[in-house]
Amino acid sequence: MTDPADVPSIEKVADGFYVRQAIDNMAWIDMGGFAVVVDALEQRKLAKEVFQAIADRLGDVPVRYLFNTHTHYDHVALNRAFKKRYQTEIVNQRTTTIPAEGLWYEGERRRALMLPMPGCHTQEDCIVWLPEDRALFVGDIFGWGLVPLTRNINDETAKLLLDTHQKLIDLDPAVVIAGHGPLCGPGELKRWMEYFCELRDRARQAVSQGMDDDAIADLLAPPADMKTWWRFLQWKHEDTVTKIIKAVRRGWTSD
Repeated sequence: MTDPADVPSIEKVADGFYVRQAIDNMAWIDMGGFAVVVDALEQRKLAKEVFQAIADRLGDVPVRYLFNTHTHYDHVALNRAFKKRYQTEIVNQRTTTIPAEGLWYEGERRRALMLPMPGCHTQEDCIVWLPEDRALFVGDIFGWGLVPLTRNINDETAKLLLDTHQKLIDLDPAVVIAGHGPLCGPGELKRWMEYFCELRDRARQAVSQGMDDDAIADLLAPPADMKTWWRFLQWKHEDTVTKIIKAVRRGWTSD
């Protein structure tokens, strides 16, 4: 069965606000007087297609800024193409000093906040928050059931994951745009936190009972209400369970 994310679609979030939804997501937004783009895919060959899609929906509004939620290759491939075509300013943690309180970008129609929220996936993680639309770009902080860490789960990193997800929820977004896969909302962020904690607690109990890893993995079956999550059963649940069992065996103790 074909994964719907393999076939890009253009989703309208609000007037002048569009998300190209696919395996890799990006967006273009008319701020009023200028446009911004959030993230820039991983395939340079898509530049013409993307430029045409923007022109079809925003007309000749200049693309003044491109925000990268982080600088992994699958979020930056079109950076140079935007800079060449529109003289777009590239904004990420490598190009721009972004203070802890973030940077606001204001147009006549809406505002956008580029806010550092590092550590869940990379030390360069930023979110983009558009309060007028209650739309939140989270990059790869949320991964549809996947632990986003590129380092081990331990007391410090687990607390950071949960605290960061709670900060995202506290913004009260109406729509959450992850770096990859379908658009969602705060309900999925809350459910991921519950899922993560449930796996942690059950893995600890199983380890204390002397169960081996295979038996624990069999015990920690995918929750019924999450089986439809994007690519969850293909590999994400198994990957998450493996990481959590290893963390518990290394001595992950804090809640």
